[in-house]
Formats: sequence, structure tokens, C-alpha cells
Amino acid sequence: MQLGMIGLGRMGGNIVRRLLRDGHTAVVFDQNPAALAALVEAGAVGASSLEDLVSKLEVPRTAWVMLPAGAITEEAVKTLGGLMQSGDCIIDGGNSFYGDDVRRGLELKEKGLHYVDVGTSGGVWGLERGYCMMIGGDTETVDRLDPIFKTLAPGIGDIPKTPNRDGRDPRAEQGYIHAGPTGAGHFVKMVHNGIEYGLMQAYAEGFDILKHANADALPPERRFDQNMGDIAEVWRRGSVVSSWLLDLTAQALAGDESLHDFSGYVEDSGEGRWTINAAIEESVPATVLSAALYRRFRSREQESYADKLLSAMRKGFGGHQEPKKS
Repeated sequence: MQLGMIGLGRMGGNIVRRLLRDGHTAVVFDQNPAALAALVEAGAVGASSLEDLVSKLEVPRTAWVMLPAGAITEEAVKTLGGLMQSGDCIIDGGNSFYGDDVRRGLELKEKGLHYVDVGTSGGVWGLERGYCMMIGGDTETVDRLDPIFKTLAPGIGDIPKTPNRDGRDPRAEQGYIHAGPTGAGHFVKMVHNGIEYGLMQAYAEGFDILKHANADALPPERRFDQNMGDIAEVWRRGSVVSSWLLDLTAQALAGDESLHDFSGYVEDSGEGRWTINAAIEESVPATVLSAALYRRFRSREQESYADKLLSAMRKGFGGHQEPKKS
């Protein structure tokens, strides 16, 4: 299939590369000339503007917006909505708030346009590992775009099959689902990221306890000098707490157990806040996720080893380079 891609950053560019490798074609646009040139060299067709991109797409057109959530995505979707024709489709694959998707979908539907929201997880590793996708939109459009999603998904790989899934949607085993109507994809991804906050915080706090097991306040016979890198590595091997996040933790600690290059300043990208807001609206207790979000707020005030480890994990899975405190 042919896809237009707006935004060729860490994920957008690699999404295009993965599609090109599987025989799809792409028309691409980015404000950064170097990013645009790199994708043209990889085999994509370059566009000089959104107008140029739309003109180079075949009907029915599909344009994927992979930009930071907020005003820049809002403007791109609005502009595309004015350029595209009835039957065309706009995809937002960033981390937009699901309520914005619902609104955009209704606005575009009045023009005969389709809108699909794709919660995309995979970070900087997606080119090789594939992307886990949670998709919202009307069934007919999502099914029509299935070849794109199938290429981008990781596939079943070597993960053992889950028992008793007979008769269920096989796409889930491939790493992507149709989560429901417009907005449902980003709603599921929002909660996914809220859970991610909690998992990361649990690892960070646990390793912080291990790091301080030799504190002067402890009796001498109860002081332990722990090898953090070795602990992370052994937990990867058969432990019930093994995960990709632990893999990334082990990589960071193997490189520098002191985490000297990480400041301990930890950003939140929005989804954690939105998840807590959803929990409040639904009267659902979310004590772990709330605490993990508040801990990130605190990290911007006082540095700790746990916060450095959070920063290291964020760089590992998403390429986030956070500033060191002065």
C-alpha cells in the first residue's frame, strides 16, 4: 500500500523504513531537510509541503501524522482535513489525548473523511522489533489499512501462544488490535503508558533500596555492597520480574553502574496524567500509577539514584535524552 507520513523523527522515520522494506511505498514530509533527505535516499518520495504530499498520494489517500501531541498535531490534522477528499483517511499515530481524537473524528466525518488513531509502542527499537499498535476507528477503514498494520507489527515471534484463545481476534497475537471506534486506540495506549510509569517506578525504587544496602545507618553485619549490574542481569534470567524494561535497565547498568550521565530529572509526556484523570472520572483507584506520576514531579526538585535509573530506562526504550541538573 501507499502511505503518506508527516513527521520523520525517531518513530516516524523508522515506521516508513519498515514499510519500505516490506514493499510498501511512502510519500514523506518533515520540516527538517536532513530527515527528509534520509528517507528519500531510503526509497520514499519526498514532499515539499503538506499540499505537495497530498497531491502525490493515490486515491483513497492515507496520511499518517507522527508528531508531538498538542498544537502541532492539531494544526497538521486540520490542514490535511482541508486538503483531502471524501473517502481519504488521516491517521494520528502519536500520543494524542483520546478526547481530541473523538472530536477530530466527528469533525472529519462531516467532510466524508476517515480518522484513525493508532497508539504506537516500540520506541527507537521499532524498526527491528516492530510496533505494538492499539487502533481506533471504523471497522471498514481499519480493515482496509490492515496490510500497513500487519507490516509494522512485530508478529508472533518466539512468544509462546496463550492457551484458550481459540476464536479470538488473531491480530492480538501479531501485536496489534482494533480496540474500538475513534479514540479507543489512544485510550488503550494512554493506560498502557500509565502502567509503564508504575512498572518503571517499581524497578527504580527496588534498585534504590539495593543501592543503599551498605548505608552507615545500618548495623555493620547487615550492610551489603551489591553489584547492581549483576542483579539486573540475573533477574532477566527466569525471574518473575523479567521484562523488556529490565533488559534496558541491565544494559544501562552494564554501561555505568553509577549512572553518572543521567541527571535524575524525569519528564512526564502527558499520558500518565491523562490516565489518572480517567481513573478519577471512573472512580477507579489507581494508587500505584498516581504515586509514580507524583514521583516524576518530585524528581525535578531533588536528584536521586532512582530518578537516574528512570531517566536511563527512558533513554533505552525511547531515545529520550534528559538534561543534567546544574
